[in-house]
Amino acid sequence: MVAVQTPLAKIAQRWTPEPATVRRAALSAVVMTVLIIVTGGAVRLTGSGLGCDTWPKCTEDSLFATAEMGPHAFIEFGNRLLTYVLSAAVGWAIIAARSAEPRRRSLTRLGWAQFWIVLSNAVLGGITVWAGLNPWTVAGHFLAANALLTVAVITWHRTGEGDGAPRPRVPRPVRKLSAAIVATSVALIVLGTGVTGSGKHAGDSSDVPRMPWDWSNAAHLHAAAAWVLCALALAMFLVLRVVDAPADIRARARDLLVVLVAQGGIGYLQYFTGVPEILVGAHMLGSGLMWIAVVRLALAMRERPPAAAVPAEPGPALSRV
Repeated sequence: MVAVQTPLAKIAQRWTPEPATVRRAALSAVVMTVLIIVTGGAVRLTGSGLGCDTWPKCTEDSLFATAEMGPHAFIEFGNRLLTYVLSAAVGWAIIAARSAEPRRRSLTRLGWAQFWIVLSNAVLGGITVWAGLNPWTVAGHFLAANALLTVAVITWHRTGEGDGAPRPRVPRPVRKLSAAIVATSVALIVLGTGVTGSGKHAGDSSDVPRMPWDWSNAAHLHAAAAWVLCALALAMFLVLRVVDAPADIRARARDLLVVLVAQGGIGYLQYFTGVPEILVGAHMLGSGLMWIAVVRLALAMRERPPAAAVPAEPGPALSRV
């Protein structure tokens, strides 16, 4: 009997990408994830959230946006089309990981994890439209996009290391501080959805429900979490110098501080200027860049050497004639 090969296996037989190609493929998924987060925010900020009033079609009668439906429909439908570009980037990452030599099943699994998150978040986006932009489903849609960004960044990072057991690069207290930064960042992002869900940019001109608390109080709580994160990031920046950590880890701590300062400045500026759309969009971009910096810093705390080669079992001895 002849074994049936999958399409991925057939591609892997004919193409072996360079490590740099695998890394670029993984990076493309990171870039596209950030882009779709920002364009998703643009849909909400332009009031185009219900430009297409159903899903998966744009309307009950049309799969696509039409000129008669106005610009809001094209903005919303354009963001939907970007999901296919994102899927193509994730697909490229999966194919490149599967075709790499030596084969690394961990990279392939991370690529497929991205695929399933994209698929589930597309369904959640449809539920958001069906629910009339319910703020809780909008928040879930955004958090799922950040989950995708997490896996995409991990995949990108793993393309530059091996599959051996992780080894720490800094002392245990520093790793605990990194974990505190990750936890605080997650809290900050979640609290940010509370600000968005109770704020004025509901995503459509219709009477969209909002989260049941005062927007200003939510913003103050969000800012408090941001100050805690800044303090932790500054502590990390200083501690890494005390312990003489590797230069790349110190550089990532510096990058995180720079992003946090810029993000905080944008946040306060938008609060005191009436939350203009352009600044909210910039703040969403900053949120994605901040989370990338946090994840990369956490991943730099350990390293993975190449997996130990498994020695081949000796074959049967051949007798000489």
